[in-house]
Amino acid sequence: MTRVFEALSRAFRDMFQFQVMWIIIWPILTAGLLWLVLGVVFWNTFSVWIASGLTAIGIQTWLEGVEPRWIAYGIQGIAHLILFVPLVFVTALVITALFAMPALVRLVASRDYPHLGREQGGGFAGSVLNALVALGIFVAIWVVTIPLWVVGAGVIIPFVATAYLNQRLFRYDALAEHASREEMSAIFSAQRPSLWGLGLLTGLMQFIPFLNLVAPVLAALAFIHFGLARLSELRLQVAAL
Repeated sequence: MTRVFEALSRAFRDMFQFQVMWIIIWPILTAGLLWLVLGVVFWNTFSVWIASGLTAIGIQTWLEGVEPRWIAYGIQGIAHLILFVPLVFVTALVITALFAMPALVRLVASRDYPHLGREQGGGFAGSVLNALVALGIFVAIWVVTIPLWVVGAGVIIPFVATAYLNQRLFRYDALAEHASREEMSAIFSAQRPSLWGLGLLTGLMQFIPFLNLVAPVLAALAFIHFGLARLSELRLQVAAL
């Protein structure tokens, strides 16, 4: 875990660079505006979905008998907000992985890993496919584990799902420019526990108020540092053989 904490500490250091400031702002701002527009346009649709979910767990029937009515409407509004916030953060993660990572990789690599050659083992098409797979499995985790909420174990689902999403999204883009496909596969296989640990730690930050606003870029930087450091070590080992 030392390597994981080292990557995180370097990521925190990089957050205060001027070049990173705008990259912190625009993914979360873009995601927020996107879901604000979608929420307004499809308000009725989202309301029906939320009402169906509340009905499934028995809350909607109770709300229909609540007086005064503004309390029921307030609870429904909170339910919309509870749905809105995770959607914004997940979207910000995907935007960061697809569009902000190249700039962050260049920034980190030019300063901390200038000796690393670029093998171009991945590209934008691979990033999009990786993001789609990550989102698909992320949603599947939530759907498959719905019964756990009934028995009270559902509290672990957000952390497991977020850990998976972070490590799956960012590990690929962190290495796509510098590593070959073989090197990427070797690192993903050998460092699986550490990647999950880094995914969990960066995922936990998404549940901390205010820190969650910078969590997508912080996660991206941490995975870049971790990935490029492991790639450097791998190439030194190969050269020593």
